[in-house]
Amino acid sequence: MILSPELLVSNLLSPVVLAFALGLIARALRSDLTIPPAIQSYLSIFLLLAIGLKGGVALRSTSFGDVAILLGVTIVAGIVTCASAYAMARLWLKDGPLEAGAIAAHFGSVSAVTFIAAQQFGERSGQAPEGVLVALVVALEIPAILLGLTLAKRDAGLQWHQVREVLVGKTALLLIGGMVIGAIATKHGTDAVNLMYGQLFQGTLMLFMLDMGMVAAAQLRGIGRGAFRLAVYGVSLPLLHGIIGTALGHWAGLSPAGAAVFGTMTASASYIAAPASVRASLPEANVGRCITAALGITFPFNLAIGIPIYFAFAAWLGA
Repeated sequence: MILSPELLVSNLLSPVVLAFALGLIARALRSDLTIPPAIQSYLSIFLLLAIGLKGGVALRSTSFGDVAILLGVTIVAGIVTCASAYAMARLWLKDGPLEAGAIAAHFGSVSAVTFIAAQQFGERSGQAPEGVLVALVVALEIPAILLGLTLAKRDAGLQWHQVREVLVGKTALLLIGGMVIGAIATKHGTDAVNLMYGQLFQGTLMLFMLDMGMVAAAQLRGIGRGAFRLAVYGVSLPLLHGIIGTALGHWAGLSPAGAAVFGTMTASASYIAAPASVRASLPEANVGRCITAALGITFPFNLAIGIPIYFAFAAWLGA
């Protein structure tokens, strides 16, 4: 595997990464730049629905058998990544079952924004990943969160309301709903909304990444004690998951770009769906630390360095 300097530089100089860096700089300079909460919510809804629509359109030309196999592989990957995140939290972070289960739910789950960034990286490189990967985002997220909650509350067990919160959460609902709309709508219908959900996608993603940069900077300021161990956890675990996930995607028959995006999915950590579920089900857990690791450490690492590594590894496997 060779990670070329050109590949890394092209990613670091992409508008998406630069917008994220601008957000970090804005917070470091204590700028008064802010994005109102209502706009933040709109941007996330737009991106999730848009990527769901795109995946639904791609599903029209994908056989059910191929989807079923990939869904099975993804569910297994979600369980394995969550279990390894739990084990490493117990061994390296010295967490008890509660805190280890909470952070495992985040690192076994998936960041939809990191997934989108990986997709965009592939498209900029002229390698369009498979549209079916959108369905796999949901398949990776739900089992991992449920397993993390179960590991954290081994004595009490998992309750139905906890399962329901994961199933009807914003990320799952918008991605699944967007896929259904894209899959059953006519070509004329999807072409009619392409101007908004297709051509405006890149600019909207830049605004979202600007906001993510400011949020990540705020999380990093409060990292406090245990910063070194958390930083090692937030980089080494995703790198391990990303390499294994890329190899698994290659084994499952995905294209090199698809395998790299799948590896990015397994390497990412949720900072939207998982925190909401953990807050509701494990109110005594330190969710702030989980978000700091997922958004303040793992997300920037994957965005700047991890994604090019996974794509280079996928290209090496496919050579």
